[in-house]
Formats: sequence, C-alpha cells, structure tokens
Amino acid sequence: MTALYVVFGFIYTLISIPMLVFGSAQLKIMGVIYLFMPVLLGVFGFLFFVVFAAVYNFMAKRLGGIEVEVATSGDAA
Repeated sequence: MTALYVVFGFIYTLISIPMLVFGSAQLKIMGVIYLFMPVLLGVFGFLFFVVFAAVYNFMAKRLGGIEVEVATSGDAA
C-alpha cells in the first residue's frame, strides 16, 4: 500500500517541474516541496498504515474480528 502512495507522489513531481522552471519565487518553493512529495507520501503512508493496523488488531481482539465461512458447492467442474 505504501508503494502505491509513492507512485501517486510522482504525480506531484510532474507538477513540480513547471513550477520550478517557470514559476515565481513562491511557486519555486512550492515546487521544491512537491519534488519531495513521493518521499513524504511514502513515509506518511507507512506510518498511517502501521497505526491503522494496530487499531484494527486492538479492535479485533475486543470485538471478535471478521469471520469468513467458505462452503463448496457439490459441483467440481
């Protein structure tokens, strides 16, 4: 999942290139921030994934988790 955030972060990198080339001083600062967005999204994506997995595991202990029952249909084609 974190790798997907990094891939989406490259969209920000593509946006930052025109900001760095054609932008004013404020846009260049924002372009530099956007340039590092894949790293930021990767780090934050990993941290939030760890936190939400811990919350799920805590809640699963208290509430019983998710139970899945699988049955086969008599036809094995």
